[in-house]
Amino acid sequence: MPIKRVAKNTSTSSTAADAESINEDLGRRVKKLRADQGWSLDELASDSGVSRSMLSEIKRERAYPTLSVPYRIARAFGLSPQDIIESADSASSIQVARANDNAHVFRSDKQCEIRTLSPLNPKKDIEFYEMRLTVNGVLTSQPHMDGTREFLTVKDGGVNLQSRNLNESLAKRDFATYRADVANSIANSGKCEAVPSLVVLYR
Repeated sequence: MPIKRVAKNTSTSSTAADAESINEDLGRRVKKLRADQGWSLDELASDSGVSRSMLSEIKRERAYPTLSVPYRIARAFGLSPQDIIESADSASSIQVARANDNAHVFRSDKQCEIRTLSPLNPKKDIEFYEMRLTVNGVLTSQPHMDGTREFLTVKDGGVNLQSRNLNESLAKRDFATYRADVANSIANSGKCEAVPSLVVLYR
């Protein structure tokens, strides 16, 4: 007599596996974010409105919270829910800033155009920008938070860099790093468009 095989409910198995994966990702992600911020469970509970017991279960990767819980935790860290529950695979995926994607244009006027090349995340500690300064164009910046530094490379043209009362002239392929927790400016010093790239490091 042939053995009757019972078909597995692959949909149910897949859903359970997905939930388990999201649960593990959430636990690891929240643990890292708390460590980065130096927050205790009590502090996160206070800022997010999620109970300490639930956060403790998430920490041990045992909780299966509703969507409102990752949303509240994400809001406490200034992130989106997707940032909180993203898997290791998605976090390591290639992120691209297309040249024709206006979403990455930070500023565009008669003085300059600035494109952000780093992920659009308000909690990042480092930012990458490409600038295009028109002839006589100037970018003037107010002081950032204490300890902030900027790293400038001139890809084309020439610029005059000022950090508080210090000045330097930079030509194509020159590099400079300077304090950005004081007033500073980058001015096109040539007769053609200047193209600097800028890295901002917050400490």
